[in-house]
Amino acid sequence: MEVNQDQLFMKIAIEEAQKAAKIGEVPIGAVIAYKGEVIAKGHNLRETDQSAVAHAELLTIEKACKVLGTWRLEEATLYVTLEPCAMCSGAILLSRIPRVVYGAADPKGGCAGTFMNLLQDSRFNHQSEVISGVLAEECGQLLTSFFQEIRNRRKAEKRLKASNIDSYKN
Repeated sequence: MEVNQDQLFMKIAIEEAQKAAKIGEVPIGAVIAYKGEVIAKGHNLRETDQSAVAHAELLTIEKACKVLGTWRLEEATLYVTLEPCAMCSGAILLSRIPRVVYGAADPKGGCAGTFMNLLQDSRFNHQSEVISGVLAEECGQLLTSFFQEIRNRRKAEKRLKASNIDSYKN
């Protein structure tokens, strides 16, 4: 299979998502490419920073604005492993990013076409082209594995707690 530019940049976003998973964050990664080069990348830091707004997209947009010295990212493309939420979609529109490429769809909160489509709503003064499903299986598997591991850990903790209670009773 020939790897195109979108897949190449999405692989970098996946590397960022893997960094998030290693520190206990939901594995979502983002990259901003400008004129064919990565100028910013980031991953979720909500738990680390204890901040509701520390999403991969927002952190990456902020870095890109600093790199370019402007809030207008008019020639940039955002790559993100999970479909952007409402908050991130708002930041994408406000920063004038013309193109968004995402991997896994988010049926419960995706605002780039799955749950709703803020990025292409003509009522806003700016819209973004949306490309979905780039390396979707790989992006989705990161999330599935992460949440399965959390569920398994919780089950094991419950069993241990129950076993400790039983041994205390005896």
